Amino acid sequence: MKKETFKNIFSSRRLLQVLFFVAAVAILAYFFPREGKFRYNFQEGKPWKYGLLTAPFDFPIYKDDAQVKQETDSIMQNFQPIFKQDKETARNAMRSFGKQLKSYKEMGIPTYLYDQIMQSVRETYNDGIVEPAILEQLNANQRAEIRLIDGQVTKEYSTARLRTPKSAYEHLLQLFPDAYTHHILQSNGLNEYLLVNLQYDEETSEKVKEGLLQRISLSDGVVQVGERIIDRGEIVTHDTYRILKSLETVSLKKTSTDKQQKGYSIIGAVLVFTCLMAFFYVYLSLFRPRYFNDLRTLLFLMLSITVMACAAFGISQVRLLGIYLVPFALIPIVVVTFLDSRTALYTHLITILICSFVAPFPLEFLFLQTVIGMAAIDNLRDLVKRSQLMQCALLVFFVYCVSYLGYTLLIEGDLSKINWNMFLYLGINCISLLFAYLLIYILEKLFGFISTVTLVELSDVNTPVLRDLSEACPGTFQHSLQVSNLAAAAANKIGAQAQLVRTGALYHDIGKLKNPAFFTENQSGVNPHSALRFDQSAQIIISHVNDGLKLAEKLHLPQSIRNFIAMHHGQGKAKYFYNSFVNKYPDLPVDEALFTYPGPNPDSKETGILMMADAVEAASRSLSEYNEESISKLVNNIINGQIADGLLKDTPLSFKDVEDIKQTFIEKLKTIYHTRVSYPELNKKEAPAQRIQKIFFK
Repeated sequence: MKKETFKNIFSSRRLLQVLFFVAAVAILAYFFPREGKFRYNFQEGKPWKYGLLTAPFDFPIYKDDAQVKQETDSIMQNFQPIFKQDKETARNAMRSFGKQLKSYKEMGIPTYLYDQIMQSVRETYNDGIVEPAILEQLNANQRAEIRLIDGQVTKEYSTARLRTPKSAYEHLLQLFPDAYTHHILQSNGLNEYLLVNLQYDEETSEKVKEGLLQRISLSDGVVQVGERIIDRGEIVTHDTYRILKSLETVSLKKTSTDKQQKGYSIIGAVLVFTCLMAFFYVYLSLFRPRYFNDLRTLLFLMLSITVMACAAFGISQVRLLGIYLVPFALIPIVVVTFLDSRTALYTHLITILICSFVAPFPLEFLFLQTVIGMAAIDNLRDLVKRSQLMQCALLVFFVYCVSYLGYTLLIEGDLSKINWNMFLYLGINCISLLFAYLLIYILEKLFGFISTVTLVELSDVNTPVLRDLSEACPGTFQHSLQVSNLAAAAANKIGAQAQLVRTGALYHDIGKLKNPAFFTENQSGVNPHSALRFDQSAQIIISHVNDGLKLAEKLHLPQSIRNFIAMHHGQGKAKYFYNSFVNKYPDLPVDEALFTYPGPNPDSKETGILMMADAVEAASRSLSEYNEESISKLVNNIINGQIADGLLKDTPLSFKDVEDIKQTFIEKLKTIYHTRVSYPELNKKEAPAQRIQKIFFK
């Protein structure tokens, strides 16, 4: 016994369950925001929700961004960019231009004119020639003065004196308006000798700028340890808000630099997530062991929680209210579609509890998300149409809005305190829910789940395989229809999935398409079994299960539907041929494997119901008369025989469920095989003369 327990604990399934748990906790702890979180949530103009707050340590009161920007703009307005003067460039250009003028042979240039031209060019260079882009920027920033480095000294210099090479050329032409001088200046290429002699010194300018900005004080006061800041119910004024923001900034800075505190935060996150995931595991193991032991389903649930939580962690770091953009209602919608409402709600609650640690207002967040989770589950208890998702999204948006308005009015008591931007966030959130249909389809393919929408699509009798079944095996098709009706009625009676068992019943005998003539319901006088041994006939009959599974795989039918094909006979025997063999050859040993279906036995309520419905419907066709007594006897004998053979031992059906199923079958069969009232024939009316003749001449 101990050895068996040890084996169970350390089985591959248990190890994977532990691995899923550890991986989920590790991923959540890794993606959880590393920086610390201020323990108080507050807004300017709103009341303080907590008790008396005093300064835990000395900290400066930081100026707000607007004040710092104003001071920065004021300093930068008086900032003078630094320029360097290139005297050598001006000297060389002047020398070259003077030589050019002296060598001009077209006409003689008077000495006085030569001196005037050279003096004007020299003065232009002294005023300063700069790049056009630099001058444009100086004018745009309204810089009245710059600082010019002259050796080891800097001096102020008026920006109005500066020119570009083009404007310097135009200036010199204006100084000599006569055509004679214009011709001389243009012919000697004056524009080629007007070069930039003032260069912007970016490196020095940036150093000076940084020095000026460093003079700006980021704080304008100090709060000493123990000093009162605010008490419960007091309105957070502008000054108080600055003090609280300063305390938050200093606290977070200390947290980010304190490795010990950071380590404790990580340990705390691991412990919190471990606790929440442990409760989730306990719920699954106690109340949903089927989901817990199915690794595919367990992985789906853990991924749902982890992915949604990590998305919330990421978005919350980008925007303060960004967490409200995350469509948390997707989790209950998807989970309730594939599993059940209780599991959907539990999964949703675990997810929002994890995410509440990064929400700006945790209580508000928990209230809103809990309400919309319940609304989504109640609205989508059974998803059968795409239009339901649109209705669900509209309902979730309405519930969001009403809940937010109600919560704000309850807490604040003032309509002006409502943040109208929240409705935009909530609207985007609800639009995201419309992608649930695509997500459901993807998850169906990834995890092998099956939704009600897919079941409805598969149950359409116009699908190719069912149409082929109705044409090639009309008796089998009619049998499948009757079984689906019986099974669905029984499922509704005991609270099982009626649509699942209805669809499974339509496909459970598709394997008979391979050899339709060997099955009684499709025969018309000729029985091919007459020429075969009992064991050969049994093997042909039994083979329709494997043939059905091969066809289902070819058609890519969901695993849930394949289970009905594999389990509708369980590990029972082909009783007709088995009994016939034993009766005919009582002295011969019987190889029971030749007469036994491969199974496995049914392991769910739905597959168990189908097994009973299949056997009962087939046997009911052999009754000589249909009355309540004969039908009741048939149903009880068939089902009791299956129970005695142990075919239903793996199903979660209770004794009450079995009795309810029996009674449902009896009532349905009585309705199907009801006796009709014979209609009386109409007597022909005789003519009056014939009646008189009969009376008097009798």
